[in-house]
Amino acid sequence: MESIFIQIASYRDPELIPTIDDLLANASNPEALTICIAHQHSDEDQWDTLQKYADDGRFIIIDIPHTESLGACWARNQIQQHYEGQKYTLQLDSHHRFIKGWDKECIKMLKKLQKKGHKKPLITSYIPSYNPENDPKERHKQAWAMAFDKFTPEGIVFFKPYYIENSPKEPILARFYSAHFAFTVGDFCKEVQHDPLLYFHGEEITIAVRAYTHGYDLFHPHKIIAWHEYTRKGRTKHWDDDTTWGEKNISAHARTRMLLGVDGYVCSPCNKKSFEAYNVGDVRSISDYEVYAGLRFKDRSVTDSCKSNRLPPGNSTEVFTPRFNQVINFDASVFKEKDYDFAALILKDAEHKEIYRKDYVDFQYILNKPTIEINENITAPSHWLLWAYSKNKGWVEKIEGLL
Repeated sequence: MESIFIQIASYRDPELIPTIDDLLANASNPEALTICIAHQHSDEDQWDTLQKYADDGRFIIIDIPHTESLGACWARNQIQQHYEGQKYTLQLDSHHRFIKGWDKECIKMLKKLQKKGHKKPLITSYIPSYNPENDPKERHKQAWAMAFDKFTPEGIVFFKPYYIENSPKEPILARFYSAHFAFTVGDFCKEVQHDPLLYFHGEEITIAVRAYTHGYDLFHPHKIIAWHEYTRKGRTKHWDDDTTWGEKNISAHARTRMLLGVDGYVCSPCNKKSFEAYNVGDVRSISDYEVYAGLRFKDRSVTDSCKSNRLPPGNSTEVFTPRFNQVINFDASVFKEKDYDFAALILKDAEHKEIYRKDYVDFQYILNKPTIEINENITAPSHWLLWAYSKNKGWVEKIEGLL
């Protein structure tokens, strides 16, 4: 039997126990699992007890009063210190449901990839959603993958999910890493440990780069293995309790920029030392990852392949489009209707060809502060057009300007 080290960081989550029970009930070999839980709990939550697993030898429960928690990355790092050589590892959140035989399916996928020459496959994705209030009826029935969304103003790469089309027969190459579903060889727990000094933003892009530079090949599962609950509607998150979470996240942004060289940042020797076990690897370089993924950190640029979500790898001949950032201030008095459905911002090149469009469904709110910031990887436009759409009258007022 092939052992799996399960990593679950849970913060005051009523879905934790249902997740564990579903994990065990649907495993082909539940006795081969070691389940390590960073249990960040509050005495206020009488339901949040793991007593039923206290005498189960498969469980390692790290008891963490919620007031002592430093966030998700810190908790995940705590878990990885308990890894003891299991053959595989699966990192999860604390709100999931699973297919029957999920463990066999993960192992089968990974072994097939190894037979194709990928020594260390990493199978990861934003997986389809479920609704705890209406389960299993509201489980999505198509596998998801991850696409580039944007560089945030802080320099963090954000992703968005998309449906995998055409029913591929094997996992597809991936650019990015998801912290809520990642299955790979067990040594990942030692080689690419979570940086406890990160808070939330920056976690997934840094792990993607670090995994790739340590020799891991990234893949999205081509079929559904599990479901994830995204909203955690009405439930307490770490940042609800921690009044200093904003400062922690700002520090995480800076640390991400240091590690990846965002905006040409050069890490000082002192800062380099602070990364130690949380640095990039030496099997591949950050530049290798940039070519593979089609995004460049020093100027926040991306290739057309990355923007269009064509499967990696990219190649060194592709053109990187830098980030275009500009604020548009417009005259709100032009817009006189009271029932706007949305407004379309359209950017055009010198020949008046449309190169970008975004619809703002919160246009009535924007009119209170008539400013729109553009922060996109597009060829620098020459003109802009803002055109409002009324629920009753259709297309109405519009305003144009030069950039």
